Amino acid sequence: MTENPIRVLIVDDQQMVRAGFRMLVDSQPDMHVVGEAGDGQEALERLAETPADVVLMDVRMPRMDGVEATRRLTPDDGPRVIVLTTFDLDEYAFAALQAGASAFLLKDAAPPDLLGAIRAVQAGDAVVAPSTTRRLLDHFLTSAPRVGASTAPRPTSERRLAEVTAREREVLGQVARGLTNTEIAETLFVSEATVKTHVSRLLAKTDSRDRVQLVLLALEAGLGD
Repeated sequence: MTENPIRVLIVDDQQMVRAGFRMLVDSQPDMHVVGEAGDGQEALERLAETPADVVLMDVRMPRMDGVEATRRLTPDDGPRVIVLTTFDLDEYAFAALQAGASAFLLKDAAPPDLLGAIRAVQAGDAVVAPSTTRRLLDHFLTSAPRVGASTAPRPTSERRLAEVTAREREVLGQVARGLTNTEIAETLFVSEATVKTHVSRLLAKTDSRDRVQLVLLALEAGLGD
């Protein structure tokens, strides 16, 4: 085990699921499971006693579901949350990301994908699969007023984008499509370092916590299609 392993809390109402995730996480030298919880309320209680860097959070649980628990666990200095669910439904992805989750993955994701997501969110990045991003965009489009109603971006999103340059908007649109920094660099014919700079400036200018919040902002502003 490394000197400062990533501390992981596993939250799921099924003991066998928790056991499987524990075996996977503890098999990694740079990770360590610090605890388990059977529902959102218990997760809050566990975290009050034992700090964690990353929380693997189920969605459907008794007492307190994963979306509400995520909402309560993501202050600026709180742990990063990876929401895991069996149900590939827009409402869960959208609610979890709005609640502050840094990643949304299905429980049948390949082990390397889950481990990679844990490392990514610990490093301050966010994991939003392009398919999830596409469904989020579709959600915005299909839920928008249809006849005779304005489809202009909300004032709140426009205010947050007021200082964003045209090039940064272009990068933001690519982020909303689910592209990685490497893919954005290839699409815009710039270096990956330049893309990283643009993303960092976007985070600062829009007061966004991470890449997920940038995606939601972009969709709200009508970018990314």
